[in-house]
Amino acid sequence: MFGDMMGMMGKLKEAQQKVEETKKRLDTVLIDENSSDNALKVTITANREIKNISISDTLLEDKEQLEDYLVLTINKAIAKATQINEAELAAAAKEGMPNIPGLGNFMK
Repeated sequence: MFGDMMGMMGKLKEAQQKVEETKKRLDTVLIDENSSDNALKVTITANREIKNISISDTLLEDKEQLEDYLVLTINKAIAKATQINEAELAAAAKEGMPNIPGLGNFMK
C-alpha cells in the first residue's frame, strides 16, 4: 500500500508539472477577435493577456462607439481565451492524474 501511495504521489507531481507546462505554452497561443465590421482587432493570449489592439481611424472620431467596440470585442476575446485555457488545463491535469478508484465519479 505504501508503494502505491508513493506511486500516486509521483503521478500527482507529474500532473502538476504538466499543468505548469501547459500554462506556459498558453502564453504563446494567440487569439484574434475582430469587431463585426473589422474596425477593431484585439489579440490576446490563451492566458487572457492583451497583446495588441488595432483601431481603425474611423473609430477614433467617435469616442462612445470606440468604447462600445472595445468592451464587446475584448469580452468576446476573453470568452474564447477562457474556453481554450480551461479545456487545455483540464486535459493536462486529467492526463497526469493517477487512477484512484472512485475518483472518476467526481471528475466528470
